[in-house]
Amino acid sequence: MKNLNPLAAEAFGTFWLVFGGCGSAVLAAGFPALGIGFVGVSLAFGLTVLTMAFAIGHISGCHLNPAVTIGLWAGGRFPGRDIAGYIVAQVLGAVVASALLYLIASGKMDGSFTGGVASNGFGEHSPGGYSLRSAFIIEVVLTAGFLFVIMGATHGNAPKGFAPIAIGLCLTLIHLISIPVTNTSVNPARSTGPALIEGGIALHQLWLFWLAPILGGIIGGAGYKWLSPLRD
Repeated sequence: MKNLNPLAAEAFGTFWLVFGGCGSAVLAAGFPALGIGFVGVSLAFGLTVLTMAFAIGHISGCHLNPAVTIGLWAGGRFPGRDIAGYIVAQVLGAVVASALLYLIASGKMDGSFTGGVASNGFGEHSPGGYSLRSAFIIEVVLTAGFLFVIMGATHGNAPKGFAPIAIGLCLTLIHLISIPVTNTSVNPARSTGPALIEGGIALHQLWLFWLAPILGGIIGGAGYKWLSPLRD
């Protein structure tokens, strides 16, 4: 890719998603009396995508997610030659955001910070104690649904100008469903940043949060292409 602007946009956009979404979970979800809870965190993730879709959608397409990039390729919407560059940029943005969140959260004067930056997990690392099987299924299904909505909302025959709203609300819904199961990934880059910072079990379980979302992305992208073969 000769033009680096889309890669820079993807890096910043993914930074925004992780810093805003995971930041709401780490800094605001459990704050005494005024904590935003699961609903607030879900909304925060949706808002990061909605705002970035308007800000950089015309530059890079606002994927912010390796599963979205690969899913759009499977759906015939993205060239295979640009996949690697997009994924590297997305992961870098997620890692920088996670590192900054760690620096901020570790500054609590009461020493209550445990070192977590909203990593994903299953089994003992699942917020609700859900198994590997449950985590795998929900990550595949929800990522497939996410790609289905993205493909439909950005189709040439879809209502103009509303795609960011539909996609942002879809991500909010996804988090409302699955935070108790995996802390919600549907995004390998979003999972990689916190896992690299936390290490330990988060890093050991990271493989699932690459495999399941990418599989789901391919299913969603290819499935929508089959359902709606009309020219985009």
